[in-house]
Amino acid sequence: MYRLNVKKLGFAFGLTGAIIYLGCMIVMATTGQEGTITFFNSLLHGLDTSSIIRMDVPLLEVLMGIVQTFILWWLIGACIGGFYNAQIKTK
Repeated sequence: MYRLNVKKLGFAFGLTGAIIYLGCMIVMATTGQEGTITFFNSLLHGLDTSSIIRMDVPLLEVLMGIVQTFILWWLIGACIGGFYNAQIKTK
């Protein structure tokens, strides 16, 4: 069976997470607070996000969020790749 490259899979997951984070930033920048609340309420099956959405996020916090998201999703992807490879029977 085919073995996954753990580092590459981790990078793919990390980059995907960072792109989703950037998409969230674009939604917030283009739709305003009410549009953002409506978008995330719809996305989260009607969960009321009005009390947790804040629009005045400092730039340093945004940058740290992108880095943290990338690292978290890199680790998730690497774990999935490692677990997948561990299940493959070697001959």
